[in-house]
Amino acid sequence: MAEITRDVLIVGAGAAGLTAANDLRKAGLSVAVLEARDRVGGRLWTDVIDGAMLEIGGQWVSPDQDALKDAIEELGLETYSRYREGDSVYVGPDGQAHRFTGEMFPVSPETEAVIARITGILDALVAEIDPDKPWEHPNAAEWDSISWDAWLRSQTDDDEAVRNLAFATGSAMLTKPTHSFSLLQSLLMAASAGSYSNLVDADFILDKRVVGGLQQVPLRLAERLGEDVLLNQPVRSLEWSDDGIVATTDDLTVRARYAILAHAPILYNRISFVPPLPRRQHQLHQHLSMGFVIKVHAVYDRPFWREQGLSGTAFSPYELSHEAYDNTNHGDERGTLVGFVSDANADGVFELSAEERKERILESLSHYYGPEAKNPVVYYESDWGSEEWTRGAYAASFDLGGLHRYGADLRTPVGPIHFACSDMAGAGYQHVDGAIRMGHLVAANIVDARREAGAPESIG
Repeated sequence: MAEITRDVLIVGAGAAGLTAANDLRKAGLSVAVLEARDRVGGRLWTDVIDGAMLEIGGQWVSPDQDALKDAIEELGLETYSRYREGDSVYVGPDGQAHRFTGEMFPVSPETEAVIARITGILDALVAEIDPDKPWEHPNAAEWDSISWDAWLRSQTDDDEAVRNLAFATGSAMLTKPTHSFSLLQSLLMAASAGSYSNLVDADFILDKRVVGGLQQVPLRLAERLGEDVLLNQPVRSLEWSDDGIVATTDDLTVRARYAILAHAPILYNRISFVPPLPRRQHQLHQHLSMGFVIKVHAVYDRPFWREQGLSGTAFSPYELSHEAYDNTNHGDERGTLVGFVSDANADGVFELSAEERKERILESLSHYYGPEAKNPVVYYESDWGSEEWTRGAYAASFDLGGLHRYGADLRTPVGPIHFACSDMAGAGYQHVDGAIRMGHLVAANIVDARREAGAPESIG
């Protein structure tokens, strides 16, 4: 078995791990990045399917995502705005498609007033939340003990208002049923974007894309590290003590002073830790789980919806695909729609055959865009729930009551082992921006720890 020695071992070649590795290199430390997959990027994956370039994973850049924007600029990448000219579409409880412009759905004046009132309450609550420390709010325990759905229904008996308010953090972001996570978890999701209003504003959250795909961020970061990024190397065991770590894969041993686990925390149990992680970590990870969403890509010979004066932006808490957007690639004559099937809806469609699932999903898209939506030239489903090294999407969140109990322990190092990924970010939580922020943070923490320890020169 081959053996290498480095200052820092990074497990996971996603945006967090590769950011940390580059920062540590700049600080004069030697690194090795072990990646279980046969590619870099983690939950960023740009691929060509049947001749169409598709963003299988994350793809959007919003105005508040400074860490991501800085990385894009520093790596020499270009961005372009998502197409949004024309009317949006909303399907209400009557099953009819209603065209609208602006942020507010075309609901009754009474429902609109309820949505506006509760949005104001939520923005005020979110303003009190520190996204890095939501558990420190005086009401954290109380807000973590009531579900997002139950809290909304305590504010109004208008079901349409509740559904529209709920899906921004439920189906759309945490991708879990709204009864399964807390008000506090929902407030964290909103605080990570600056406000609840930001989170529900598609023009804000889904603002720009990267020309050629967002996976270029980790690809270019990995290029700088060269042979220090090793693919197809799932870590099987990790021995740790105050003196450092010894990690083993099927054919490699890595000795290092520090380790960074830079992958989804639900995968920590795939590694055998010697000695075991502390009981606090064991408890914490039993209360974290991934959401579940299918990202549906439908490519057409042209963006036909634009001919109807539609922007491609569509919403409905009553549809199988609860939201959809124009996802046409930069400079592409063909048109692409991207739709999302989330939480309990996603559970149900995998009980169907692939052909029936496709038919049901395209039928839902046709309720927004008309019958032409049923006939794409390329159709593909991003199913991250079946990915061996991800097991869900978009990220991990706590069950009811878990955030205030264990949130403070998410980033706490265990001896020489540090943790970094989008799942534990404050600003940019669950986004690439958050992954990059966590990569910078943990690299700085390790540099500081070495300095305080009076560490000798770099090794490896």
